[in-house]
Amino acid sequence: MHASIDSKKIIAFQGSNGANSNLACLKFYPKMEAKPYSSFYDVFNAIETGEAEFGMIPLENSYAGRVAEIHDLLQKHDVAIIGEHFFPIIHNLAGVNGAKLEDITDVYSHPQALMQCQKNLRTLKIKIHESSNTAKSAEFVAQTNDKTKGAICSKLASDLFGLSIIKENIQDSGNDNMTIFIVIAKKPIEIDPNNGMTITALLFTIRNIPGSLYKALGGFATNGVSIVKLESYIPGGVSSQAKFFISIEGHPSQKNVALALEELGFFSKSVKLLGVYHADKSRNS
Repeated sequence: MHASIDSKKIIAFQGSNGANSNLACLKFYPKMEAKPYSSFYDVFNAIETGEAEFGMIPLENSYAGRVAEIHDLLQKHDVAIIGEHFFPIIHNLAGVNGAKLEDITDVYSHPQALMQCQKNLRTLKIKIHESSNTAKSAEFVAQTNDKTKGAICSKLASDLFGLSIIKENIQDSGNDNMTIFIVIAKKPIEIDPNNGMTITALLFTIRNIPGSLYKALGGFATNGVSIVKLESYIPGGVSSQAKFFISIEGHPSQKNVALALEELGFFSKSVKLLGVYHADKSRNS
């Protein structure tokens, strides 16, 4: 855990107490005050205004893919990625006290959680309903006091709202369900590239010339820079404005990385550096 992060006070997350983002805050930054916000936009805004020092943001899930809107928010807001954490996600089917698996006809949870459990829920023939986050779904089920309703949530959320866990580990991918969280802050941090694997993350838009994407990425291959992730997205659904999120192995101060980034810039209309940070140790395992 980075010393400068430890000394700060508030880490913001989207959702409610008991949501997986809250659990990630508690696991990785237990000395900080984890503060819930209703939307990802509100988390980013809290960082920009100084209301919170850091934000815990889910970037992607190993089963369900990237979390919608995060790339767009990284583009629009003046924040920096300063860290990443791999967090195993355990989904549980919870219901009111006395409810059994055969009683459940309807289940409520966040769209990502429902997606990560869709095969098991389909097998059980349970109707799904989307809610703003997993903890809110647990709260809703508790308020209904209806044995036919269940929530996909964490054990912490089920405890907070007095529910009983009917079926543990209901996620389709078993123990391999992993979410990558990024930590954002107002300012970037200085890190030593010799002290563990370093990741540089960027957003870029290519120039409108033939082969521009191929040429923009060519510099990484010729300079021996490994691409960790490359993903395109369309902000606001406008097909003419496709952007790319890329994370690479290395630090911009290293010569081969600097040369690759120079070539990327030459064939791009815009490049935004999102952050330079140490990789989660799980990347090396």
